[in-house]
Amino acid sequence: MEIILPLLLGIVISAAGIMLPGLINMTAAKIAIKEGRRRAVVFALGATTIVFFQTYIAVSFAKFINSRPDIIYMLEETGLIIFSALTIFFLFIAKKKKPKANKDLIKQHSYTGNYFLGALLSALNFFPIPYYVFVSISLSSNGYFYFTPLFVFLFVMGVVVGSFSVFYLYIVFFKKIEHKTDFFMQNINYLLGSVTGLISIVTLIKIFRNH
Repeated sequence: MEIILPLLLGIVISAAGIMLPGLINMTAAKIAIKEGRRRAVVFALGATTIVFFQTYIAVSFAKFINSRPDIIYMLEETGLIIFSALTIFFLFIAKKKKPKANKDLIKQHSYTGNYFLGALLSALNFFPIPYYVFVSISLSSNGYFYFTPLFVFLFVMGVVVGSFSVFYLYIVFFKKIEHKTDFFMQNINYLLGSVTGLISIVTLIKIFRNH
């Protein structure tokens, strides 16, 4: 259980975080269509390499924060403001725009080029760091996450496996789910607004309970 739990947590949490169509998984899918699955897999490997380091940084930061209850409380209040603002933005301000393929990102690359393109796009995505900080602290407060070296390493490896698996699903099955991804992309603001709204409510309840 000490080995299975962190692996499963990493796989499930990472898959949940990137399951919706985004720049990296959509680019991986389009590379698979244009250049073949092998090049798309190399691209996905580049992306997950950065995910490995991002997750380690996030969990290390979370370990420090977890030892400081005053910082956790301050972050909860800050997070409530940020997520509330994002909810208003996504639901009422942001306009739906029809997604356009970025041809510059999907031009022909070598295997090395695809690897570094995946690494670059993943490095430009700062969402994983606050996401895994928030998740690991929340799980730790409920007794499901431990900041021991082995647990952290297995959790990070689970995140890598989960992230790569989602990328690979997009690479293999994109043609079959393309019409569904179009729907998600056209309604992404409402989906993100619903998620940030739910997080805001949960955070607000947690703040009231701690008082």
